[in-house]
Amino acid sequence: MDLTRRAAESALPEALTKAITRAGYYPALVSDVVEAAVGGESIRSHLVHQETTFDHDVVRRHITVLVLTDSRLVIAHADDHPDEQPTAPGTDQEVATATTESVPLSAVRGVMLTHVVPDPQHYKAGQLGREITLTIGWGAVSRVDLLPATCGDPNCDADHGFEGTISSDDISLRISSEADGRGAFTAALDFARVLSASIGSR
Repeated sequence: MDLTRRAAESALPEALTKAITRAGYYPALVSDVVEAAVGGESIRSHLVHQETTFDHDVVRRHITVLVLTDSRLVIAHADDHPDEQPTAPGTDQEVATATTESVPLSAVRGVMLTHVVPDPQHYKAGQLGREITLTIGWGAVSRVDLLPATCGDPNCDADHGFEGTISSDDISLRISSEADGRGAFTAALDFARVLSASIGSR
């Protein structure tokens, strides 16, 4: 199905359909999954991120689509998987799994951006680095980092237990202007700004 026809039939914005198609991972499937999850709500912003990973001698593709509506953050993931139930020996076929999650904006606890900035002494205003990591937390996954507690006395060998932090990082995406292109980098920054403003106003 060509892009023009797909965009005409889809309830998704044309820009989102084009971004999914450009990512190249089963665009008709991903578009349908996202459209079903959004359910007719108007879309305020979106981000499409495609990754390729290498698992021993197997190349696996993965796409993440983030969609922001007036009330929800919709997350869609699609991945390659081996066929666990081939119909006959030697008839293995490609299998994709697609999962969506809808998170109320009121449940989003934080949006964190980590910037990687080369040669910071010559940084020019407005560049914002060469890559970012966008981390969004809403409490579904929490990580506990523990370290032995100390009292500050270098000669003390008493057991002071542990101290640590609890952080929420339900999803984390790394976007590089060099690997993904400056357009993808800018799109991620724009999405993070809109999402941050949306949860800040609630």
